Amino acid sequence: MGSLGSRVLRRKAGLPRGEAAAAGRAGKRKRGGAEGTGDSDSDGEAEREERLLQLRGRRKKLKSTSKYIYQTLFLNGENSDIKICALGEEWNLHKIYLCQSGYFSSMFSGSWKESSMNVIELEIPDQNIDVEALQVAFGSLYRDDVLINPSRVVALLAAACMLQLDGLIQQCGETMKETITAQTVCGYYNSAGTYGLDSVKKKCLEWLLNNLMTHQSVGLFKELSINLMKQLISSSNLFVLQVEMDVYTALKKWMFLQLVPSWNGSFKQVLTEADAWFAERRREFGGGVAFLESAQGSAFVPVFAHLRLQYIISDLASARIVERDALLPAEWLSSVYKQQWFAMLRAEQDNDIGPQEINKEELEGNSMRCGRKLAKDGDYCWRWTGFNFGLDLLVTYTNRYIIFKRNTLNQPCSGCVSLQPRRSIAFRLRLASFDCSGKMICSRTTGYQILTLEKDQEQIVMNLDSRLLTFPLYICCNFLYTSPEKRADSEAQLDHLEA
Repeated sequence: MGSLGSRVLRRKAGLPRGEAAAAGRAGKRKRGGAEGTGDSDSDGEAEREERLLQLRGRRKKLKSTSKYIYQTLFLNGENSDIKICALGEEWNLHKIYLCQSGYFSSMFSGSWKESSMNVIELEIPDQNIDVEALQVAFGSLYRDDVLINPSRVVALLAAACMLQLDGLIQQCGETMKETITAQTVCGYYNSAGTYGLDSVKKKCLEWLLNNLMTHQSVGLFKELSINLMKQLISSSNLFVLQVEMDVYTALKKWMFLQLVPSWNGSFKQVLTEADAWFAERRREFGGGVAFLESAQGSAFVPVFAHLRLQYIISDLASARIVERDALLPAEWLSSVYKQQWFAMLRAEQDNDIGPQEINKEELEGNSMRCGRKLAKDGDYCWRWTGFNFGLDLLVTYTNRYIIFKRNTLNQPCSGCVSLQPRRSIAFRLRLASFDCSGKMICSRTTGYQILTLEKDQEQIVMNLDSRLLTFPLYICCNFLYTSPEKRADSEAQLDHLEA
């Protein structure tokens, strides 16, 4: 208040600064009834204001100096002591600034012939580098801040890597991580692999795992390489909506667009076009040859091999589609049919009540992947289709709770229901919300757990904090209904039968 009083008195009465300050202090003493306190407060505040003004002036001066250096030395090239020539362009630069680059620092400090040259011709072996990228990269040596356009970030990253500009490389990486979308993710992933940005590569892979099933497009499916798609399909972290059959359908569309890249229709038409195209191939091959066994299809075997077929053939409609498509070798399907038959017999006749302990490797490699989108808050109840060894699991979302219920007799069920007193499942539940570009806003997970349920018993598996709820909300689950030991026994019996 002392300083404020000084300014008010100075403005109103036109007093000199010292007199105004004194009048302000006198007024404060009169109001406060104590000398000394007002004095020290106003003096301290005045000193703080003075320091702030000096700091602001210094920052403004530094900003002006940086702008002057960039304009005068870089753009105008004044007092240049070296000329850099590349891609048909010339830059009049300064060795003292260029030495910030590891590339030029080594060139000038060693016994290279360029260390004594005034004109240097740069060879640009990387096709991603263009004149505009070099302009920004050289300019970054003369200024503190560089504004990176996301549409230019890959070219700039290439230039920064060639010139060994670590700060600019890091800034390009941060820009890429903040601007991952369906249009940029594949390009960023490939560039991150080329230029060694592992954190960007990891971020792109996470985006694809979260959004592959919800951000499908013709352009994205054309860009996704076989190796990258293999990583996605094999992962237990793939956000699957609704069930494994939807993963198979997505792969069928993707394989068609990889084989016919000239097709440019609407994504809604892709499945119809793909079915017609593969039907024509079946007629060409004749009976008995699956598409993946043909010369055209063999390259895609490593991807389709990671489908979890046991959760596709457990649904009649899905099994019929897979048989009709004839994309998969008959041996793959017959092996899964046998495996599932023995697993069913174990569950019904050999008292297999399900997993009894967490086997992370088994869960990540063989669990059922399924998911659901909740468009808005409300009450929901659903089950995922398929034969789950007689365990009819109902999932309910209500009042920010997610509840699992083992249904036996209380509600209708489309298939047979196990009446064993207790059944166990291994599961992991994940929830997430995303913005329109696919960037994760918030997420929750239960981690891997074992849940044992009696007949018609229900169990709360997650209680959601309302502050974290942003709709639409995506729910993704991994389930394992039979114990790994029992499944291993079944596979041993299969090997014995085949021998």
